[in-house]
Amino acid sequence: MTSIVRQLIFANVAVFFLQEFSRDGLMRHFALWPWGKHYVAGGGFVGFEPWQLVSYSFLHGGVAHIAFNMYGLYVFGGMVERVLGARRFVWLYFASVLTAGLVQLFVVSSMREQGIAPTVGASGGVFGVMLAFAMLFPHSRLMLLFPPIPLKAWVLVAGYAAIELTSGVMSSNTGVAHFAHLGGMLGAALVMFAIGWRKSVQPPGTLRGP
Repeated sequence: MTSIVRQLIFANVAVFFLQEFSRDGLMRHFALWPWGKHYVAGGGFVGFEPWQLVSYSFLHGGVAHIAFNMYGLYVFGGMVERVLGARRFVWLYFASVLTAGLVQLFVVSSMREQGIAPTVGASGGVFGVMLAFAMLFPHSRLMLLFPPIPLKAWVLVAGYAAIELTSGVMSSNTGVAHFAHLGGMLGAALVMFAIGWRKSVQPPGTLRGP
């Protein structure tokens, strides 16, 4: 496991344990809330603060939520970090987190009449890392868990993007931040093009996906 990926996983797990003991404290102040001030059950007001555009990514909604996100970061992050280097990987990851947060902030703030709920999770960063992996290793074959069939990386990631876009537009799977996932991919794409990602691609056959 590469150094930045290891540190990100450690930080997410550590914050998750703090979150479990803080009751609603971390969620009230560091989850991503819609624009404005809102009264929530249990008393008190919550609302958007600038630091939430990053802090939300270290909070999670349960064991399964953090487990899936950290597994995705582990599977895709190491190879991307090795190619881009630690500094560029940090830029990529947090640009994905930031753009995911901005997109989600716009979406939830425009839909406040449907209720107020916080956004949490590292999914935006993980989806950004997935996109970077597909750009660097488009022909690497990845095995789906269900159904268990191999797909090229670019096909898998393009399929995920299409599913997220369709689910977001159709408002299916309530509680999942579909547009945040797409926002994470957007941030990663901007960074990859900014750093001239094609120069980082290895010749065919020299590096394979997991």
